[in-house]
Amino acid sequence: MPKRCTTVLNAFKEYIRSRVTITDQEWDRIAAICTIKKLRKKQYLLQEGEVWKHYAFIIQGCLRTYTVDEKGDEHIISFAAENWWAGDRESLLTGNNSIFNIDAIEDSIILLIKKADFEAVCKEIPAIAEMVKDIAEKNSIAAQKRIHAVISYTAQEQYLNFITQYPGFASRVPQHMIAAYLGISAETLSRVRKQTANTQPPTH
Repeated sequence: MPKRCTTVLNAFKEYIRSRVTITDQEWDRIAAICTIKKLRKKQYLLQEGEVWKHYAFIIQGCLRTYTVDEKGDEHIISFAAENWWAGDRESLLTGNNSIFNIDAIEDSIILLIKKADFEAVCKEIPAIAEMVKDIAEKNSIAAQKRIHAVISYTAQEQYLNFITQYPGFASRVPQHMIAAYLGISAETLSRVRKQTANTQPPTH
């Protein structure tokens, strides 16, 4: 196995073993179903209208999930970076065409596992199934908190919430994308950033 492939797989192995206990034999089973995909900056992982068929884990880089309205404006649903999972779960589970686009904000390296292969591993290795359940529960809570932030927070509170949820992203993600994620104008974001120099994140 090429050295780079080994390095990529080892990063995934460390991620899994930081969350659950698996044997070397179980890891070999998982590694056998992984494929590595490199994305250049602005390259798509998924485009609207396609069916999403994989589980995707980010080894390196940063992705965004977004929609484009009839006016051509982008609405960013989420960002994901190293040690995060990406993809369209609804399309994956239903087989319906995705309404989302997912592309790379930076050059990225992704591990892909086909849906059928991943589900087979979950049945064979209970610890992986438990890990997936835990991730799904945390994602559900995060989605609920995001909805609450959108309908309840001021622009400044939303920005503070963003930099708390995505540490370091403010310097990695272009400002117009952060504005699109928060649902505010670039001008409003610029004003908010100036106001948040010594402000603590919202606690409500």
